[in-house]
Amino acid sequence: MLTREEDVDAHALRRQGWSISAIARHLGRDRKTIRAYLNGEQVVGVRRRAPDAFVPFLDYARQRLADDPHLWASTLFDELVELGYEGAYPTLTRALRRHRVRPHCEPCKVSNGRDVAVIAHPPGEEIQFDWLELPDPPEQWGVGEHAHLLVGALAHSSRWRAVIAESEDFPHLVQALDRVVRKLGGTGRRWRFDRMATVCHPATGRVLPAFAAVAKYYGVGVDICPARRGNRKGVVEKANHSAAQRWCRTVPDGLTVEQAQSGIDKLAVRMDERRRRVAGALTTVGELADVESLLELPGLPFPAELEAERTVSPQGLVSFEGNLYSVPPGLPGARVIVLHRLGEDHLHIVTTGRVVVARHHRAPRGSGRVVRDSGHVIALERAVLDSFTDRAPCRTKVRRPLTQAALDEAERLRSRAAGTSSAERVVIDLTAYAAVADRLRTAPQPKEETGE
Repeated sequence: MLTREEDVDAHALRRQGWSISAIARHLGRDRKTIRAYLNGEQVVGVRRRAPDAFVPFLDYARQRLADDPHLWASTLFDELVELGYEGAYPTLTRALRRHRVRPHCEPCKVSNGRDVAVIAHPPGEEIQFDWLELPDPPEQWGVGEHAHLLVGALAHSSRWRAVIAESEDFPHLVQALDRVVRKLGGTGRRWRFDRMATVCHPATGRVLPAFAAVAKYYGVGVDICPARRGNRKGVVEKANHSAAQRWCRTVPDGLTVEQAQSGIDKLAVRMDERRRRVAGALTTVGELADVESLLELPGLPFPAELEAERTVSPQGLVSFEGNLYSVPPGLPGARVIVLHRLGEDHLHIVTTGRVVVARHHRAPRGSGRVVRDSGHVIALERAVLDSFTDRAPCRTKVRRPLTQAALDEAERLRSRAAGTSSAERVVIDLTAYAAVADRLRTAPQPKEETGE
């Protein structure tokens, strides 16, 4: 690249009749560089822009943001990387602004500023928990209009993990809490919640006796956020935002719960690469979390009893946590309840009237195993074989003309189609009238009364 002084000298020497080679030797530059500046192909102070690596992905980005104008740029970046984009995230955001890819949204431009205070959290002190309701989950999840995701975040390092739950009742909350803290590698000394009805009395904020037993079991204290102070647990709220925008927003149809759980786990691990600056030193979320001193966890979860309502399949199987369990024959389509006490190796399947119909060894979650009881297999085979018959099959290649009853019914239909039904036709038999008339003519006349 020529300086401004060299550019002036090159143009002056060219007007004086110097050749490009002579000018290049005089200035100590390459001939192609001199030629480019003299021909106007390059301008002093303007660098030649490298080919834009974003251009091949421009149409895809426009289509994604046209379909979802509020899609996060980080989510789009994850998708483009899988499609072969080699640029960095800041390069992508600059390209989005330069090409004006994101549609304008007027309501999003309006924001109300407010004061924000930064709360210091000592390492290993606090874990913040919150339920995240995700609308319109895949139908095969069987969770209704909303999926339930329990998110737990270390307040100091902001490392978070999340677990998909079937509902937000007390047993599912305990199960999800145990799974989250085990994914985090331990528990903080205190747990922070908003005013969940399964944790405390929403009006007073006092911890419920049932959840107090859970806190004692794990050896932690419980903190309840003040009413209408959701920012008090801002770390987990930000994790909720990331889970909703970078994972749930792009969950495809046809995904099982186990596959979706694998996706949220991968996102949480990837979020550990976020950079942080602590005391002037550059680090990451994962490095901060690794040095937090967390409490050890009990060997087994808190023994809460989990209930899950299921429908028996035609094969006599009941699905639970990514596995299938057998029941006796004769129950296809029936509603049953799976009972499992957390920490135990067995589960029970009962009817809605609480009659136990099966007991199985619990398979590992999401292993896709089919657990069958040998007695159920034998009984099912016997029931199927008993339904078979050794009678000769019906003969189909025979002549069977219309019967008289069918012909009469067809005639009735034809009459109705013609506008005269059997109810409208009145048949009068005159022979009956003739017989009555003959009988009256031959009948003896009554005797006249005579007076004495």
